[in-house]
Amino acid sequence: MNNHTRIRLVAAVAAVSIGALGLTACKTGDTVTNKPKAKTSASKTGGKKPTAKKTAAPNVAKVGDTIALKGMEDGSKLDVTVVKVADPAKSSDEFTTPESGKRFVGVQFKLVNTGTAAYSDSPGNGAQITDADGQQFESTFADITAGPAMSSDVKLKPGAKALGWIVFEVPKGSKAATVQFTMDSGMADQTGEWKLS
Repeated sequence: MNNHTRIRLVAAVAAVSIGALGLTACKTGDTVTNKPKAKTSASKTGGKKPTAKKTAAPNVAKVGDTIALKGMEDGSKLDVTVVKVADPAKSSDEFTTPESGKRFVGVQFKLVNTGTAAYSDSPGNGAQITDADGQQFESTFADITAGPAMSSDVKLKPGAKALGWIVFEVPKGSKAATVQFTMDSGMADQTGEWKLS
C-alpha cells in the first residue's frame, strides 16, 4: 500500500468516525410543551341532549390541566393530568422521612392511554420538579398521607388509566415552580410541563 492510498484510507475512516459521532451526539426532536388540551364541558340546550362544548385552552398548563404526550413507539400516547399538589407532603410512616433541611412535595398524576399501543413504564422515572431558582429534583420512593403512590410498574391497555402520587424531595427553602413528565422513563422526545404556582 503506497502513501497516497494510505492517506485516503485514513481520511475515509476519519470522515466516517466524525459522521457517526455527529449522529450520536445530537439527538433532535426533543420538545417541552406546556400547552394543555382544551377542556370539554357539557352544555344543556333547552330540553335537548347536552352537547359537548370545547373551551379554549389556557396558554400555560397548571394544576388540573391535561397535556397530550407521545412516547417513542408508534401508537404510544398518553393524556397526562396533574390532579393535585401536596406541598409539604407528610410521610405516611415514621421510617420514611426527608433528609435534614428537606421536605417532601407530592404531585398526583392521572395517566390515560389514548394510543393504540399498550403503555408499560415506571412513571416516576420520567418525572421531575423544578424550583424557582431552576434547580431540578428527581422523584423519590416515599408514601405520603395524601393518597396512594403511583405504581412503579404501570401497564395500561388502550383506554385504561392510572392515578397516583409521585413524591419529590426538595430543600425546605425552595419554592416548587414547575413539574415535568416524560414518557418511557424520561427517554421520549416530548415532555409535558405544568406550572405549580
